[in-house]
Amino acid sequence: MNDDAPKSSLELAMERLRRKDAESGESVRELSPEQKAEIAEIRSVYEAKLAEADIMKRPKLPPGLPEELREQVDLLNEQFLRERDILSAERDAKIEAIRNRAPAK
Repeated sequence: MNDDAPKSSLELAMERLRRKDAESGESVRELSPEQKAEIAEIRSVYEAKLAEADIMKRPKLPPGLPEELREQVDLLNEQFLRERDILSAERDAKIEAIRNRAPAK
């Protein structure tokens, strides 16, 4: 890109972040196409798992539900949220492992 051309705010922000990373000693590693494909596949799989959890396991409250049943629904909702957190953590850990792996040359 021509350095004299006007830059978008995104380009300016990215330049600042690169400079900040360089100053702090952090390096930016480019991902290989295989790593990008693996990450995309993991995101796709976990997006489907999270959607399934939303559809199948999220408790639904019918109107006029007695209080004792509301407590049970609250417990189910906590379990549902924990499961979503676990799935998200698994996804993030797998993606981070791929990012930290040296790209195949």
